[in-house]
Formats: sequence, C-alpha cells, structure tokens
Amino acid sequence: MNISEQTTLHNRKTDLIYDMDTAVSYGIRFLENVSERMDICVDKNGPSIIIKSDIYKSNYVKAKNRGAKIRFITEITKDNIQYCKKLGEFVSELRHLDGVKGSVCVNNSEFLGMSTWNETKLLNPVIYSNEREVIEQQQYIFEIFWKKAEPLTQKLREIEEGIVPEFMESRNSPVDIQNKVFDLLKSAESEILVIMSTSKAFHRQTESGTFKLLKELGNTKPWIIIKILTPKDNEIERLITILNKPNFVVRCIEPLSKVSILVIDRKQSLVAETKDDTKQIISEAVGFVTYSNSPPTVLSYVAIFDSIWKQTEIYQQLKDAHEKLKIHDNMQKEFINIVAHDLRTPLTPIIGLTEYVRDKTKDVHHMELLDRVVKDAKKLSYLNEKILDVTKFESKLFKPNKEVFSLNELIVNVIKELEHILDDAKKIKFEYHFDTEYLVDADSRRIGQVISNLIDNSIKSILEQGTGRGVISISTSIERITSTIPNLGGDYYPQHMIIVSIKDTGIALDNEILPRLFTKFATKSFQGTGLGLYLSKNIIEAHGGKIWAENNKDRFGATVSFSLPLTNKVI
Repeated sequence: MNISEQTTLHNRKTDLIYDMDTAVSYGIRFLENVSERMDICVDKNGPSIIIKSDIYKSNYVKAKNRGAKIRFITEITKDNIQYCKKLGEFVSELRHLDGVKGSVCVNNSEFLGMSTWNETKLLNPVIYSNEREVIEQQQYIFEIFWKKAEPLTQKLREIEEGIVPEFMESRNSPVDIQNKVFDLLKSAESEILVIMSTSKAFHRQTESGTFKLLKELGNTKPWIIIKILTPKDNEIERLITILNKPNFVVRCIEPLSKVSILVIDRKQSLVAETKDDTKQIISEAVGFVTYSNSPPTVLSYVAIFDSIWKQTEIYQQLKDAHEKLKIHDNMQKEFINIVAHDLRTPLTPIIGLTEYVRDKTKDVHHMELLDRVVKDAKKLSYLNEKILDVTKFESKLFKPNKEVFSLNELIVNVIKELEHILDDAKKIKFEYHFDTEYLVDADSRRIGQVISNLIDNSIKSILEQGTGRGVISISTSIERITSTIPNLGGDYYPQHMIIVSIKDTGIALDNEILPRLFTKFATKSFQGTGLGLYLSKNIIEAHGGKIWAENNKDRFGATVSFSLPLTNKVI
C-alpha cells in the first residue's frame, strides 16, 4: 500500500454530532467543499431554515457560482411555498416529493444526514461520513427519490390553482395494500363500489376485517351507498340476507376475471390482481395492485361496475319474469328483447374507454389488467348478440341474407381467424382438405357464425383435457337428404346436400346433455350460456339444413355435423 492510499484510508471517517454549533460548522464546511454537485433531500421545514439563514444562502450562491449542480428535493406545501419559490433561485433544480422525513445531503466526497430537521436544536445526532461506500449508497437512494419527485412548477400550479394531482401507482406490499383499502374506505363520502373476483376473494376480505369496516361505515355514515358484486357460494348467500340494507346492497355475479375492483366516490380506484385464488391469506393470494385517481381510469371502472350492476338487475328481472310468464309467451319474448337492447347500449363506450386508457398507459401490469377488462366486456357484448339472435328466431323475425359463396373458402377463413387468436401454448392442429369446391346459396355471415361456434366448442373441449394439445378435423361430403324447408307445393323433398363435419379429440359429450344439446340453455359449463348450439341449429334449419352430434367411437371427443343445400347458381 503506497503513502497516498494510506493517507486516504487514514482520513476516512464517520462521525455522530450531538451539539448544534458543531453540526452547523460541519454543514458550512460541507457546503464550502462542494465543487461539482450537491444533492439535498429535506423535509418541509428545510426551505424556511435555509432561506432564513444568511450563512446557508451565501454558501448556496457560492457553490452555484463555482459551477456546482445543486439538486434539491423537499415536500412543497401551502405553508412553505414562498420559501420554496425563493430557494428555487439558489439551486439548479428543485422538486417535490410527498412525505420527506429528516435531511440527507451528499456531494462528491461527503455525506450529512439527520432524522429530524430543526432550526434551533438537535433532536437527534447528525451523521457525517466521507466513506466512499456510504456516499455511493446515499447517491443511489437520492437518484431513486429524484426520479419519483415532481417538478417545482407543476407542484406550484397544483397548490396555487387547487388542482388535485392525477396519478397511477402499483403496490405489492400486502400490509400496504390492505392498509390502503382501509384508508380508502374510511375516506368515502358518498359511494363505495366493489367487485370481487371470486367467492374466495370475498371470504379473504371478510377475514381481513374489510366487511366489518363496511358495516360500521354503513351505520355511522348512513348516507353512503355501498354496492358489492361478488360470485356466490352457500355462505355468501347466507351473508347477503344479513348484510343487505337500503344503503348496503350485495349482488351475486359469475366470475368475470381474476381482478377485484374498489371505487371510492367515483374519484379513486384500486384494482387487485388475483395471483393464486387457492390461498387463504391475502398476502399469498394477491399479486399486483394498481391505485389511481386519474378520471379516465377511474371512470372506466365505474362504467364497468355500472354495466354489471345493471346486468344483475336485468338478470333478476329476467329470472322473475321467466317464472311469471311461462304461460304468457309473447310477453316473455318482448321482455327479453328489451333486456338485450338495454345491455347493448353501455358496452360500446365501456370497451372503447377501457381500450383508450390501455393504449395510453405504458405500464405492462396496467395493460394486462385493462386487457382483462376489455376481454370480459367483449364477452358481455357477445352474450348480448346471442340474446338478440334468440329473440329474432323466437319471434320469427330472422331472415337469412342469402348470397352464393364458396363454403370451402368460408371454412378456411374461419380456421385461419381462430388460429390467429389461439395462444401459442395451445398446440391445437387443424386438419382439412377439399377436393371439390362447394357453392351454397346462404347467409355467409350466419354460416360463418355456426362454423366458428362449432370449432370454438371443439377448442374448449380439447383445452378441458388439460394438455392443450389436440386435433380438429373438418371434412365435407355429399348426400341426398330431405330438406327441412318445403317446396312451393308444401312438400318436403330429398335433394343433394353438403355435409360439413367437425371432429375433435377433446372430451366426449356428456350423455345427460347429448339428447338436448341443441336446446336453449343446454350446458354443464359454469361459464357457458347454452345459447351457441341453439342458435346454430336455428340458423342451419332456416337454410333448409339439419345439425346433429355424436361421440366418437374411440371415446375421445365428439363430431358435430350440419347439412346445407347445394346450389346450381354461380358466383
């Protein structure tokens, strides 16, 4: 070790300073030693202490005149705003950061820090160090604060014009998340909206004390409207009868996604991603959480809540009406039609607004959450279109918009579209080969809807196996079959029909479902509506064809086939 290294090592030190005079002298010497840069982070009292001290001010000016870059972070408030404006003249740049505590000063060669900043006395010892490791650590911490801090001009404008700053932030500390939930609930003044992702998420919040707090708020602030949407189980159904009051309403929904949503007064939102719903503890079950007061973001969640809330009202009305209108078929059809049109109205702005917010955000986790919202909204839109189609068929209002087209080409286009949206992880192979081009005179959009629905059902059947691997085969043949539409003389006559068969290697059809597979609401899936095959049957029969299904002989998967009349017309 040479003399220079010995001297440098010998001069390295870290001191604790307990008296005010010594602390001031250290501070002045620190300022005098600034040559290239000085980074300072102090609490809201710091600006007034510096501006009131001629010694501090003059040393700031001298450091700046020497060409030093001075970066300053503090908490800017209504009480210290004038001092911050003045201080901005003595530093290179000043920024605002909420909740700054104590004081940290670091230059190229020294560090000064204290936990409490006071202009008259030391409440805690001052730490001084010229240890390289300490300096580098403090510079690293300061850079983190600097990136999060807000420019002086922006904060001044917010304070002087009374603007509430907009923000969106992610949290992943379980304790921090739950405390934030409690703080938001306590801050509510008019309305609390909650969507629980699953019934287990509801029970986790019950165990954490969230619903106890909600009940207290409902009693102490009876003017607050509390609305909760949650998937149900037997325990939740029992609790609903206890919790429901005029200002506290819980309604049941099916699981829509792995996201729970909290909206306070339509001004603040907190969205939590469910990481592992099998866990009982919130810290193990919840992933990333997004908190925001940005109007576009918050209002998009409000729109989603309002739409689903209205859907539950309509669903309950529909359910009650169904029981009452079994013997009044015409009234029932009219009611369903009204419901379907009411569902359509809010979905377009919900999807558009959410996609707009998603496209504006740069945070990957926020984009994933909003993607799930868009996906669920589109599911509702698709359900709405199914309901409208049902009313058309039951009211005898459906009329196919016929045109001559190549059935082969339509099948290939549908397959390519589904292949495009399939996840890469889902290894599903499509097999098809057509030796002859078949022309049909039919509604191409509706026939495409049938083919897409049947292939989509095959995809779901394969995915239910758990491997994500399987084969879907599409084949065609010609047979002479009696049409379902009579000729001009009223007779049903045999004619050449094209048979399209879609065979998969998924799970076989349930024997209980098979006899009523093409009837309305025939499903054993918790998520399915049971309308897709019912609509497919009506579409095919409206074209003079038939549709049928059978399990494959090898006990793997099923085959669904439909027939359509061939045409002699040309394109």
